[in-house]
Amino acid sequence: MNVLVTGGAGYIGSHTVVQLLNQGHSVIIVDNLVNAHPNVLERIERITGKSPMFYDYDLCDERSLDEVFSVHSPDAIIHFAGLKAVGESVEQPLRYYHNNLTSTLTLLRVMQRHSVKNIVFSSSATVYGDPDTLPITEAAPLKATNPYGQTKLMIETMLMDIAKTADWHIISLRYFNPVGAHQSGLIGEDPSGTPNNLLPYVSQVAIGKREKLSVFGNDYNTPDGTGIRDYIHVVDLADAHLAALSHIKDTTTYRAINIGTGKGTSVLELIDSFQAASSKEIPYDILPRRAGDIASCYADVALAKDELGWEAKYSIDEACEDSWRWQSQNPNGYSE
Repeated sequence: MNVLVTGGAGYIGSHTVVQLLNQGHSVIIVDNLVNAHPNVLERIERITGKSPMFYDYDLCDERSLDEVFSVHSPDAIIHFAGLKAVGESVEQPLRYYHNNLTSTLTLLRVMQRHSVKNIVFSSSATVYGDPDTLPITEAAPLKATNPYGQTKLMIETMLMDIAKTADWHIISLRYFNPVGAHQSGLIGEDPSGTPNNLLPYVSQVAIGKREKLSVFGNDYNTPDGTGIRDYIHVVDLADAHLAALSHIKDTTTYRAINIGTGKGTSVLELIDSFQAASSKEIPYDILPRRAGDIASCYADVALAKDELGWEAKYSIDEACEDSWRWQSQNPNGYSE
C-alpha cells in the first residue's frame, strides 16, 4: 500500500514507519517537527535501508496537504499528528483544541476531495477517564477528563459520523501506555524538556540527567500502593497499525479497538524492571498523590485479537531493556 503517515517522525510514528517500510509499503510522512527531530529520518533509513518521502508541513495547511495527495495518491492514512501532553493541554486548552481538531478536519476534507477513505486514527485510553470497572472494554463509558483527552474523543465522534456516509473505512486504536524503543537503539522516545511519561523520566535518572524520580502516591488500593498502568512496547503498538491497515477494508462501520497488553504494571514494578535492565539504581521519593491520577488502568484486549489478529508480544522487561539501550546509546536523544 501507499500509506501517508501524519506525525510520522514522532515517537510512535517513526516506529510505525519502520514496520511499514520493512513490510514493503511505500510511506509518505507529513510532520511539522513540533514533537519530532529531523534526524529521525536518517535513522529510519539506517534501520530499513529505505527512505520515506518527507514533507515538513503543518497539517492545518490545506493547500500544501492537497498537493501531497495530488502527487502521491495515498491508499490509506495513519493519523498520529497532534499535541499530546495532558498537563500542557490543561494549561493551554485553546491551543490543543485548535491544533488537534483543525488539523484533523483539514486532513479529512482533503481525503474526501481525493476519494481516499481509509484511515487508522491514533486515539487514546484517555477517552475512558477514570474507569468504572477493569479491565477496560471498548464498551466502557467515554468521559475524558482533560482537554487532550477531549480532543481525542471529539475526533472519534467526527469519525463515527463520517463512517456512516458512503465507503469510509475507519479504525481508531485506543492506546494505553506506549514504552520502549526499537531494538536497534537507533530510534526511541526523545521528549523535549521534562518528560511527561514515567519510563523516559526513569531512563533519564539512570543516565544521570536527573537526580531522582518522584513517585506520586503509595497509598492506592493496589498490591504495592503505587499506580498501575498497561505499558505496551512501541514496536507492538506499531505492529497493531499494520494489522489495522490489513483489515481496514473489512471495516464497514466505525471501529474503536483497545491496544494494550491486557495486564498492569505498578510504578515500583517498572522501577525494579528498569534497574535490572540497566544495572543502575533509580533513587526516588514518595510524594502525595497528584490530583486527577487514578489507581489502575489496563485494557481488555480481546477485540484486537478477534478482529485484527493482533496481540502484544513484548514484556515490560523487554521494553525496559530497549529503552535503556536507546537512552545509553543516545544520552542526548536525536541531538547527538
